[in-house]
This record gives sequence, structure tokens and C-alpha cells, in this order.
Amino acid sequence: MTPTSAGNQTQFLEFVQKYALQLRSPETLPQSRRAWDEQRPQLRARLIASWGGFPQTPGPLKPRVVGQFQRDGYGVEKVLLETRPGVQMTANVYIPDGNGPHPAMLCVHGHWPLAKHEPTVQKRCIGLVRLGFVVLMVDAFGAGERGIQPELGEYHGEMVAGTLWPTGLALAGIQVYENMRAVDYLTSRTDVDAARIGVTGCSGGGNQTMYVGAIDERLKCVVPVCSVGTYQAYLGAACCMCEVTPSVLTYTEESGVLGLVAPRALMLINATQDAFQFSVGEARKTFAQLQHIFCFYGRQEAVRHVSIEAGHGYNRAMREAMYGWVTRHLKGQGDGAPIEEGEMAIEAPETLRCFADGKRPTTFVTVPRYAAAEARRLLQARPIPNHRQHWQSDRSLMVSALPKSLGMRKNRLESIAISERRQAGDWNSFEVISELGISLRVSRLSKGSKVDRLKLLLDFDRSVPPEEAEADEWHIVQADLRGTGALANSNDGIGRAVDHNSAEWSLWIGRPLLGQWVQDVRRILDAVEQEDGQLPEEIMVVGRSVAGIVALCAAALDPRITHCQMIGSLTSYISDTPYEKQRLGIMVPGILRDVGDIPHIASLVSPRPLSITGGVDGAGAVRTFQQLREDFAYAIAAFALDGAQNSLQIATGADS
Repeated sequence: MTPTSAGNQTQFLEFVQKYALQLRSPETLPQSRRAWDEQRPQLRARLIASWGGFPQTPGPLKPRVVGQFQRDGYGVEKVLLETRPGVQMTANVYIPDGNGPHPAMLCVHGHWPLAKHEPTVQKRCIGLVRLGFVVLMVDAFGAGERGIQPELGEYHGEMVAGTLWPTGLALAGIQVYENMRAVDYLTSRTDVDAARIGVTGCSGGGNQTMYVGAIDERLKCVVPVCSVGTYQAYLGAACCMCEVTPSVLTYTEESGVLGLVAPRALMLINATQDAFQFSVGEARKTFAQLQHIFCFYGRQEAVRHVSIEAGHGYNRAMREAMYGWVTRHLKGQGDGAPIEEGEMAIEAPETLRCFADGKRPTTFVTVPRYAAAEARRLLQARPIPNHRQHWQSDRSLMVSALPKSLGMRKNRLESIAISERRQAGDWNSFEVISELGISLRVSRLSKGSKVDRLKLLLDFDRSVPPEEAEADEWHIVQADLRGTGALANSNDGIGRAVDHNSAEWSLWIGRPLLGQWVQDVRRILDAVEQEDGQLPEEIMVVGRSVAGIVALCAAALDPRITHCQMIGSLTSYISDTPYEKQRLGIMVPGILRDVGDIPHIASLVSPRPLSITGGVDGAGAVRTFQQLREDFAYAIAAFALDGAQNSLQIATGADS
């Protein structure tokens, strides 16, 4: 049997945390207004790029009031807005009695099951409208009335939002853009004073507030609640996909993002009993840097940090602090001190719904549907090649783009540290450093002194029994890659995503897990080469299920790999439903945009042998032989153009 390792469930987190500290150490602040003014547009552009960009030309909003009702002192309209072509946002507009134009507040919700209908969310809307503000309360993409099903209560994170990553779009960025469209709508209303608009939200809504407040300068007052801390503090925590900005730690911290709000009014509200990433202590680090930036404008009084003795949530004391701040900065009244809320009656969720009784059109665009449509649009730029010049041009572009998309490191360790050799029967093993902070245990099955054919087996679920490996004719090598098997981070999963947290942490630092796993494969081969003096002429990498994508990418980028086999792996990133039985770590931001789909990556193995044994779609359904051939049509054409059509073998399999 294979030698076992005690495992290290903290290794990967410790690696990510140290790596992130190196990225941001020291965290330098601009030393002058001029230096900051030079940084601002660059920082803004990098944030938007991390989110996948915004449409160049906003389409018509097509606002439609689908219902309304009156209460004492204010009325409520139920409104549909088209934020992108075909994508509808559900919203409520609270309108104070009396003549306008009024100041306005955009309210965004966090991860409460009922979204805009949640009682605590309603309370801030009612409190604000009573103070004379028009309030626009919106459902975030994938939440509230905008879930996959029309019923309330869905969560838009994990593998729902995961469908967006391959397109290059981040749910965080979509929310920013949609909230900017919400501001467009507010400025279009005759009862709103466009020069006096603010935004507030809590938790995930606080993140939305931070980002849209940083990007949209029409928002004159920004109040994020129970959300501001530091990006470093996210590493070790579980957060929603809608909070992740890929690669952001490679160029800034939260203080840089919130610094873009200056010189406009900004209040940070934190709870003393909140999670570490939103803690008062972490927020104080950010606030200290913000004070430095606001001083450039002589606007020290326009930024304030308030801590409330409470747990996570937008409670009454927090709302009252917000009321005073926005009243001062948007109405020019008071000194910013808290304003008492008073008692109020909230509405039943059904009263506020835009789609009565959940009767939503069957064609309603959900997060996965939007992701799938965007993916298909992107792949129109990668048609099946019909002549060799076309294929060679595509190949050159993809070979250049793939390592960048995967966040592969260019530098290699000069020496390969091998230690802790062990023996267990016919198996021997050793530890190898993949990169500083990452140690892998590599197991080898001895089959005589000469190694002429080597097979590396990758299986995150460990479904290959040792006896099957021992019966193989090849010299077998196995290993747990970082963050998997014995090296898996404890409590890593959320919902369908078993590697949720480690995959997210990797995105924060600009190192998608798939790229890190490919690096581990390379280092394992380096270690075997060092141990044996040379590598055999034939090297096969076999990946089962999710690990098949790792094997494929490794073979595409490493010419030492002479054979590749995928068993029961995902055949396409395109999925109009949430991914099932996959890992978030293979969902690389922008891979469809910059490289192509899984069959495009498969084509890069040509003319070397590639075996595709079974496969599944995004929903986990097994593909038939005909479907597999349709899925891999691009690769089939590429292999044929290389004169290597017999090197690509496609078959169904019981393991798929």
C-alpha cells in the first residue's frame, strides 16, 4: 500500500497568508495629493479590469412600474429595470410625500435570505423615506426575486456565481455595474435631486457600497456597514463569491479602494462582535490610511469611523448613525449625530414583490443563464479551425495566454529540496517543496530498477485503489496536490464547492488554484528527474474527474508529458445551471475569454496522445459518445490538421 502522510490542513492557508503579506509589504501610501491623483485613475481601471470590465455603452433601462401602494407619509413603487440587455433587476422605490426634488439613497442588501424584503432591510428604507429621502432598494443579481427559482431565499454564491468566473466576469463587478445603473435610474427621476445621492448597505451589501461608492462619483455619501476591514483578513475566512475581486491583493488594499471615495463623505460602521475580517481592529487599520488620503483634500471631517457594541447586522443604532451622517451631507442639516428612528411597521414580503405570487417569466435571466450566454458569445471568437494556418495562429495565441490565465509563476526554484524518504512495501515516498511554503508527499510504486514509462495519477477523491495502480504496466507516481487530500484545508467547503475557501483565497492573490496545481505537477516531475537522474521517454499524466482538467493543462504546457488521459472530467465550462460535482479551483477567471474552453486546451496537447474517457457537463450529467465528439469538435479538428487524428481517443467509460 502507498505510504501515508499525517497531512497538514493548515499548510495552504499559511502559504496564502504569507504570500499575500509579501505582495502588500510594505503597504505604501501616496505622500502627496499629486501622487494620489496620479494613482486614482490607475487603481480605478485595475479594479474594473479585475471584475471583467463594464459594457462600453449602457443600454436603455426600460423602467417599468409593476405595482404601487401608499403608506402614511410615503408611497412605494415596485419597479423593473433592465441593467444589461435582457437582464432585469427587481426593485422597490420609497417616495416621500411632498414636492421634490428630494435627496436619494441607494440601498443594497447583504446575505439575508429575503433580500430587499428582509425586515431589517425594510427598516432602513422606511427610516430614510421618513427623513425625506427617495430610497431605491434593489435585489442583487441572483438574490431575492432574481434567484434561479422564483421563490425567495436562494444564495447566489458558491457554484452559482462560480459559473461566471470562466467568462472573466466577477459577481462583485456585475453588482457594481448594476448599482451604477440604479444610480442612472435615480438621476432620471424628476423627484430626485441628482446632486444629492448616497449609498448604504451591510455585510455583502457593505461590500457593494464600498465598491460602487469608489467607482461612481455621483454618490456623494457612502456608508458601508459591517463590511470594512482588510483584504488580508479575508484570507482564513469564508466569504461570498460576490465579495471577491480577483488579484486585488497584487495591487491594493481596502484602504486604496475606499480612498477613491475621497473627498466625498464616507462613514464606516463596524460591530464590536463581528467576524475578524470585518472587525473593528481591522477597520481601524484601513481608517488610519483613509484619514491620510482625506487630508490631501482638507476633508478630514468627511470621513468617520463608528463602532457599535453589537454583532453582525444593520441594527437600530447603526441605522441611526447612518441617518445623521446622510442628513448632514445630503440635506445640509445637523452635525452628523445619530437621528432617532422611531417605531415602524414593516411589510409582508409578498407586498413588495415585483412578481406577484412568484409568477416570474420562465425566460428570466439568472446568474448561470447569463454566464452561459456570455460564454457562448466569447467562444464565437474561437471557431473550429478549417485549415492549418488558422489552427497554428490559434495555437500560438492559446499557448501564450494559458500560463498567464492560470497565474503561473515564471521563476523556478533553483534546487529541488527532497526529504523524509519512506518505504511501505513496494511503495516508496518522499517530500518535495513545490514552492516556498508548499510541501508535497510523492509516492512511487517500484517495478524494477529501470523506469522507462512513468504514469502520474491525479485523483482528488482518491478513487483509485492501490491494487489497481499496482496492476498497471507503467511505473506509478501519486501525490496529493496542494489543498487536496491530506493537504486539504479544514472546513473548506460551502454548498456545492468543496474547495470554496481555498479557491477564493487563491483568487484574492491572483493565483487560481488550477495554475497552482499545474505547478505542483511540474515540480513532481522535476523531483522524479532529480531522484532518477533523468525522466523516462514516456510520461503519462492521468486525471480523474476534476483532476482531469489539471492533467490536461499540465500536458498542454509541459512538453515532457508525452501522454494525457482525462477520465470522467468536465467537458465544457459553459453551464446554464450551477456546477455540480466540480471544484471551484478549476474555474479560472477569464479563461474562456483569454484562452478558450476545455476542448481548446485539449487541442494544445496535439500531436501527443490524448485519451478522453467519458465526461460530464456542468450539471454533472454523463455525456454520451456522440455528445463527447460534439464537445471536443475543436480538438478533433486540431489533431486532424496536425496529422495526428489517431492520437486523440474519445470513449465513454464507467468512471465518467
